[in-house]
Amino acid sequence: MAITSTGENAATHAEYESKVEKKDKSVLGKDDFLKLLLVELQYQDPTAPMDSEKILSQTSQLATLESANNTNKALEELAAALGSSQQFNTIAAIGKMADIGSNAIIHEEGKDTTFDMYFQDDVKFGSVEILDGDGNILKTLSIDEKTKGVYQFDWDGTDGFGNSLKSGIYYVTASYTNQNDEKQKTRMGAYPIESVKFDGADTYVKLGSSYVKLEDIKEVY
Repeated sequence: MAITSTGENAATHAEYESKVEKKDKSVLGKDDFLKLLLVELQYQDPTAPMDSEKILSQTSQLATLESANNTNKALEELAAALGSSQQFNTIAAIGKMADIGSNAIIHEEGKDTTFDMYFQDDVKFGSVEILDGDGNILKTLSIDEKTKGVYQFDWDGTDGFGNSLKSGIYYVTASYTNQNDEKQKTRMGAYPIESVKFDGADTYVKLGSSYVKLEDIKEVY
């Protein structure tokens, strides 16, 4: 199961360094090819001029190289345009539900664990359940009356008897009654998409208080 973690703002942590692009002189480009051809023509023996067929062959190679370079440039521009288009299409997902496919949290013994839960209805009362890998309820956290939305909870890492639980992976669900006295269930890992963030070629969506990579989303609905 995938486990989410709070994303960081790369703009506040990245170190920037100006770099000079170095040209690979081991590869001949079209300009180098043309210069060599002109030098060859300039210094040819007047008594034995270069074969016209050879000149045509070399100019043909130059034209082929030019065409290949133009094709590569066009493909690079097309790939960049498609990438940008796909990124901005993600904006249309704002307001929809996203599921990361897991309700797991990582707990470190002796420390509090914080997580977000989304309630699709107004809550009259209920409880959040902390489960082990076998689905056994280890502890419940009471839920007061709340309006529909995302809420943050803190778990102190103890079970229902006050015993400190070992570090590991645990799971979070919730059972509650809405304002119409209907029984509802939800789990950690499903949230509305609040915003979209672009970082180079990567796209992140904000779920609760965390930014999650778009590729880590299992379902949008």
